[in-house]
Amino acid sequence: MQIAIVEDEPKLVALLEGYLKKADFDTRVYTQGDVALDGLIKDPPDLVLLDLMLPGLDGLSLCREFRKHSSVPIIMLTARVEEIDRLLGLEVGADDYMCKPYSPREVVARVKAVLRRTAPEADSSSNQIIVLDESTANVTVDGQACALTAVELRLLKVMLNKPGQIFNRTQLMNRIYPDGRIVSDRTIDSHIKKLRQKLHAMSNTYTFVHSVYGIGYKFELTPSS
Repeated sequence: MQIAIVEDEPKLVALLEGYLKKADFDTRVYTQGDVALDGLIKDPPDLVLLDLMLPGLDGLSLCREFRKHSSVPIIMLTARVEEIDRLLGLEVGADDYMCKPYSPREVVARVKAVLRRTAPEADSSSNQIIVLDESTANVTVDGQACALTAVELRLLKVMLNKPGQIFNRTQLMNRIYPDGRIVSDRTIDSHIKKLRQKLHAMSNTYTFVHSVYGIGYKFELTPSS
């Protein structure tokens, strides 16, 4: 698996590369935020280690923009330890957060943990019932073709890739609208409602998309009551 290191301190880059390679990860290094964003979008890695303070484009902005194109897990690495920075880092789409100075061994452990947590389960029931072919943009439910709009397809992909994870409306909006447009909560709710209806029409045995009161939505395969 390939880990992208977005960090402008040469000593930290060398340290992280050494430990990650010992753990059998391939690495790719970017030292500027704007260059990193372009490279990550064109060729997404399996995980991103992202420094907060970068030349060209700061880590928070990079994370926010990258999240419009990809759900690849991101671990932020930073010397800024204030609570607001930690919360903001997770709000823009980071999956984990580590403060400098950090142990490179702990970084590797966190990388493995996040990859395990975010990896689609190949043998899970959800993947057996719903199949999303990204190369053809086709979705089947219980073996039946399910026609989805482009937005509904992106919405399903985001949640299907992380079953059980709760997404708030802002997180979903950032992921399903790559042009960065601003839409209302009602628009997201409308897309969710239509997606639910289409999936349920294909299989009334299961419930796929669940509302989490006061927070947002998640994908979880449960028998219909």
